[in-house]
Amino acid sequence: MSEAYNQYLRQHKSYVKDGLFWIIQNIPDLLRGLDATYMLNKLSEHDFSKTMADEYPAYDAYFYGGNRSSKVVHEFELAFLKHLHRNPHHWQYWVLMDDGKAEHIEKVFEMPYEDVLEMVCDWWSFGWAKGDPFTIFTWYDEHKDGIKLHPKTRKTVEDVLLSLKSSLDSRKK
Repeated sequence: MSEAYNQYLRQHKSYVKDGLFWIIQNIPDLLRGLDATYMLNKLSEHDFSKTMADEYPAYDAYFYGGNRSSKVVHEFELAFLKHLHRNPHHWQYWVLMDDGKAEHIEKVFEMPYEDVLEMVCDWWSFGWAKGDPFTIFTWYDEHKDGIKLHPKTRKTVEDVLLSLKSSLDSRKK
């Protein structure tokens, strides 16, 4: 176990909560009927699975072990897959690859709003870490074509991002 990875996890969770706290203070309408205390408590458990025995060592070795051997990469990929399937705030959680037919069929399900909000705060946390909350917009523009979202979920995500951008822009002036 590395202190560097532990520190990263603490900081990441803190930035995710900072994003939600900022929304609560500046755009409370984005909660859309969700209880703010419930959401803050939910985000207290954000990425908890990364502390589990079948995720933690692989993440730690991959990001902080100084070794990207094929074994380390493979173990990280398996841990990441487990992480995605344990955490509904990841869009990948909502994508089903149905291989029961001659052709693989991909089904993309709609995400619950609370998971959308957590996902956006998760993405946004990396901008908070850099001291630039605007980086989420460039990041999303660069990655949106590879992010598989149900059409209603995509509209929700983009509406949330538009609200964030508008609110941030109005504070710059």
